[in-house]
Amino acid sequence: MRIAIFGLGYVGTVTAAGLASRGHQVCGVDVDVVKVDHIRAGRSPVVEPGIDELIATAVQQGNLRATTDAVAAMDRADVSLICVGTPSMPQGGTDLAYLRRALDDIRGALAVATPPPSGFHAVVIRSTVPPGTGDFVSRTFASNMEAGWDVGTAMCPEFLREGSGVADFFNPPFVVVGTSDQRVIELATEMFSFLNREIRLVDVRSAEALKYACNAFHATKVVFANEMARIFRRYGVDSREVMRVFSEDQVLNISPAYLMPGFAFGGSCLPKDLRALLDMARVNALDVPLLAGAAWSNELVVTDVVDRLIASPYRRVAMLGLSFKMNTDDLRESPNVELAERLIGKGFEIRIYDPIVNPERLIGSNLRYIDSRLPHLRRLLSATPHEALQGCEAAVVATSDPSVLDELRTAPPTWILDLHGRLGADIERMPGYEGIGWVV
Repeated sequence: MRIAIFGLGYVGTVTAAGLASRGHQVCGVDVDVVKVDHIRAGRSPVVEPGIDELIATAVQQGNLRATTDAVAAMDRADVSLICVGTPSMPQGGTDLAYLRRALDDIRGALAVATPPPSGFHAVVIRSTVPPGTGDFVSRTFASNMEAGWDVGTAMCPEFLREGSGVADFFNPPFVVVGTSDQRVIELATEMFSFLNREIRLVDVRSAEALKYACNAFHATKVVFANEMARIFRRYGVDSREVMRVFSEDQVLNISPAYLMPGFAFGGSCLPKDLRALLDMARVNALDVPLLAGAAWSNELVVTDVVDRLIASPYRRVAMLGLSFKMNTDDLRESPNVELAERLIGKGFEIRIYDPIVNPERLIGSNLRYIDSRLPHLRRLLSATPHEALQGCEAAVVATSDPSVLDELRTAPPTWILDLHGRLGADIERMPGYEGIGWVV
């Protein structure tokens, strides 16, 4: 394939070298003459293990060249990969000036350059950009196209780490393409076929958001390990050993567990132990803002649901699911109990159904907790989901119990607020369905 790469910084250079090393005809474009001259001389403009050898070989074989002229790069090109920088602005927002310039250069080149034999060209964003940027990119090429050119667009985020970028390029965690254009999908599949990875097809905004989610999680992991070390050091603990053993748990710790958006955490362990860690930090005069922020952020999830219900016109609400998670009757520090308590305090008429919770069987600390937080539980509980939903305008759903799902399908309320995320596609397609943290 003939590929034009706009931007010869770290991402662009590694991408150009990797693609050219696998036989694609690659032309890098940059306004910096020094970077262009480096490529032309068979040298890398960036420092990265293994990159010099790739570039030298690709240039010698005629598969890689560089230019400051967008028209020359676009001549008969099948794909444009935009790898320009997207730095932070003073207030933290993303500066898209380089991206817009690259798009202008591509659009200008279409008036002069020869189109590919197929007449179709894919403009693919590889730079990290906020969700919604793809809409602007698509509009740029949506109308008044130059004769002979038909352009589709996509987002294909990169997952390269400096210092291991070449290895990461050839062994990525996934190859993600965000587009609805089948022709772009076919070109992307051909372009990256040597990786032997299945293309993960998503919508454009999901592809744009993915890189931010990855990097935010990586940053969070670093901060988490360091906050653990800051606390445990005061107790004579080798936190390296703690984290080594911690990482061996690939069921909960290093796994997809807990990484699905939904309602707040609760139960007898997580809130209690988080508070204990915060107290350890407090008595040692330590700041642990990530851990402190976890408790605050968890509170914001409950507040958000309360605010959304207050803003709605509905005042008769069925709460389907009360325990802090399914398949248990443990109500201690359940965010659902907290939600019910707040809604009652705001004047809502609440009915509750939980397939397991039976107030006659509550004992011990579980009973004491519910008596102190929700003393009206017996009056609020319904025997069936049908009874809970009868006369209610809205349902707040925190369970995927089959009886609940059947009733939602049979007699759905006007509004379904899903705290669970696993109610099924048929319910998600219902009018009035809304996810707590996702859009369908």
